[in-house]
Amino acid sequence: MKKVLVALSGGVDSSTTAYLLKQQGFDVSALTLKLYDSHSRASVSLQAIEDAKKVCDFLNIKHYVLDLQKEFKDTIINNFISSYLSATTPNPCILCNEKIKFGLLLDYAKKNGFNYLATGHYAKIEEKDGEFKMKIGKDKTKDQTYFLYRLTQNELKSLMFPLADYTKEEIRNIATSANLPVANKPDSQEICFIEKTYHEFLQKNIKDFNKKVLPGLIVDVNGKKLGKHKGLIFYTIGQRSGLGITTPEPVYVLKMDKATNTLIVGTKNDVFSRVAKIKDITFVSDKFDGKDFNADVKIRRMHQPAKALVSKDIILFEEEQASVTPGQSAVFYNGSYVVGGGIIV
Repeated sequence: MKKVLVALSGGVDSSTTAYLLKQQGFDVSALTLKLYDSHSRASVSLQAIEDAKKVCDFLNIKHYVLDLQKEFKDTIINNFISSYLSATTPNPCILCNEKIKFGLLLDYAKKNGFNYLATGHYAKIEEKDGEFKMKIGKDKTKDQTYFLYRLTQNELKSLMFPLADYTKEEIRNIATSANLPVANKPDSQEICFIEKTYHEFLQKNIKDFNKKVLPGLIVDVNGKKLGKHKGLIFYTIGQRSGLGITTPEPVYVLKMDKATNTLIVGTKNDVFSRVAKIKDITFVSDKFDGKDFNADVKIRRMHQPAKALVSKDIILFEEEQASVTPGQSAVFYNGSYVVGGGIIV
């Protein structure tokens, strides 16, 4: 009997994942990650562990807790802070999936004799022609492949995504029918370690905040001074509201120049670009030959995939795209299959 370790957050998706795998006859155990125990999130973290334990008791499966608070802070939270201080907009969920959930946790599963690590992600893994592929699952509205694009053959061969062929509504109904203790638990929202706003989080967690985050000039594309900003971390590419300046027509954030501490704004037409430069590129397949290729590219999770030519570290879109944002990821698709992606610079 194959042994499967389920990453159990205490939510309905991961709990139903454990239930489905047990129904299918796997030898199932579950593990909850303890990632933060800050002043604002301690109760949330402890509640997740408590909910996960209730589910495991209900399913009569073993439950483990793995404390990765230090690793999470060193790898995810510190990167989140340093990215904003460098005037880029990070995506911590992508980094967490790569380094924590499918890095350290997957290593833990392998070292402890489990054949697979399973999660409640809405994505699908297929094995075809001796290679593992990842694609969009049944519920396109809940698709999480954008956050998983850094998975490679090394990880995919040891992973299971049991929710691939279900919709969120179907999973909620299964949890209710099975009387799972968390069947009616609301879905988690936003970034897990942020209680209110990322602005407040950064103000609380950046040492010497007032020395590192300084007001500066807001200028237009011609360098004309329009006003003052309150610190670059409070803005992101494409932002329109909250700029605190009056202009004849609406203006949007185009660039945050860290070197000069300047916020550059322009009209709606200036927000669009056909080109994106990327770094840290990874591919799902080991067979990538380095040649240019055509792909459908997403530059945000909710972005409609746009046709483009990917050439080394440059993406050339067929049509202009709005708010190409440094720090976010550009993910390449071939139809519903994930090809790979990189970080926008």
